[in-house]
Amino acid sequence: MNSTPKAKDGPNDSIATKRNSKKPKYSRFTQQELPACKPILTPGWVITTFIFVAIIFIPIGLASLFASQRVVEIVDRYDADCVPQSFSKNKLAFIQSNETDKTCTRRLIIPKHMKSPVYVYYELDNFYQNHRRYVKSRSDKQLRSKDAERETKTCDPEGKTGKGPIVPCGLIAWSLFNDTYRFSVNKKVVEVNKKNIAWKSDQESKFGSDVYPKNFQSGGLIGGGKLNASKPLSEQEDLIVWMRTAALPTFRKLYGKIEVDLEANESISVVIENNYNTYSFGGKKKLVLSTTSWIGGKNDFLGIAYLTVGGLCLFLAISFIVVYVVKPRPLGDPSFLSWNRNPSGM
Repeated sequence: MNSTPKAKDGPNDSIATKRNSKKPKYSRFTQQELPACKPILTPGWVITTFIFVAIIFIPIGLASLFASQRVVEIVDRYDADCVPQSFSKNKLAFIQSNETDKTCTRRLIIPKHMKSPVYVYYELDNFYQNHRRYVKSRSDKQLRSKDAERETKTCDPEGKTGKGPIVPCGLIAWSLFNDTYRFSVNKKVVEVNKKNIAWKSDQESKFGSDVYPKNFQSGGLIGGGKLNASKPLSEQEDLIVWMRTAALPTFRKLYGKIEVDLEANESISVVIENNYNTYSFGGKKKLVLSTTSWIGGKNDFLGIAYLTVGGLCLFLAISFIVVYVVKPRPLGDPSFLSWNRNPSGM
C-alpha cells in the first residue's frame, strides 16, 4: 500500500493559528496574580480606627455647633398678623382684592449685636417649587438669548399672550415673590442692598444681557411680582434668585443685605407690603434677619451630626476595650469555629 505522508504545517499556518486563538494574552492583572492586601481586623486596629474617627469628628462638631450658636437670627412670621381683623375669616379675599391696603408695620427687637452685613431673607412654607410641572415650566434658551424669544414650548400655561410670547415665560417666573420690606431704626431709614444677591454664574451664563421682559404679567391671570422692562434679565437679581428652585417645601431666599451694624436691644421697624398670595394653598411667610459665620447661617444640625458620629465611635471604642480586657480572645483560635464548638451539628 502506498502511504501518503502528512503535510507539515508551514510557518504561515502557525501564524494563522495564533491569530485565530481566543486565548487571552497572559498578564498578572488578568490572571489575578497581583499582590493583594488582605487586612485582618484585629481588636487593636478596630479600636484605633474608632478612636481616630472620634478625635476628628468631635472637635469639628464642637466648632460647628459653637459657630452656629454665634449666629444671631430673627425670624418673624407675618402672614397672619398682617391681615386686618375684618378679613380674618376670609384671608384669600383680602389678598386678591385691589382695594385693600396691603401695608403692614412690624417691630422687631434685636436680641444681640448683629455685625454687618445682616442678611435679609424671606421664608416660604408649604410651597413646592420642586413640583414636576412647576420645574419644567420655563425656557432656558429664552432666558439666555434674545434670538430664542419664541422658544416657549415648555412654558405652558404661561407661554404666550395675544400680543406675542411672554419673556420670561413659565410658571416659575410668573409666580415671582413680590412682598417688599422697608427698614428703619429710630426713624432713620436703613437701606437694603439688593446687589450681588444672586449667583454670579447664573447672571453670566443663564440670563442674557440682551434679554428684556416682554408681555410679562399682562395676561388675564396675574401671578406674583412684575419686572422692569428697561432692565435686562441678567440685572434682575430678584428674579434670578427666585428661579433657582428649592428642593424642599420650606425654603429661604435672599432678599438683600443690610450693611450697617444693628445694636442689641435696638428696635427696628419693618414696613411690609403683604402682596404675595400664600393663603390660597395654606402657606406661611416669614421675614428672617441673620448674620453668618464660617459655616454659613444658623445650622445646629451639622454640629450635632458630627458630635453624634464622633460620640458613637468613642463609645464603641471604649466598649471594645472593656470587652477585650475583661474577656480576651486569642486571634485565630480554631476552637471558636462553629464545627469545633458543636461537632455533632445539633
